[in-house]
Amino acid sequence: MNQLFSAYSRGKDAKELAVILGDAALSDTDKLYAKFADAFEAEYVSQGYFTNRTIEETLNLGWKLLGILPKSELTRIKDVFIEQYYPKEA
Repeated sequence: MNQLFSAYSRGKDAKELAVILGDAALSDTDKLYAKFADAFEAEYVSQGYFTNRTIEETLNLGWKLLGILPKSELTRIKDVFIEQYYPKEA
């Protein structure tokens, strides 16, 4: 959870910077964080009142969203968990 909220915070910062300076001012990594923030809001936070997700579904969704970011950015998660749960490329 800590990594999700940290990434969301950085994504919100990147989006604010883009509003002020434009998308061209963002690094490629910042653009990924902004994309993550949008997806996190749409898929994770904006869960409808009548949507019932199990804890396993919630964790899987978190990993799916973290897959937007490069593994090297996941500094708050132990490597063993990254290797086990980080989405594999198609």
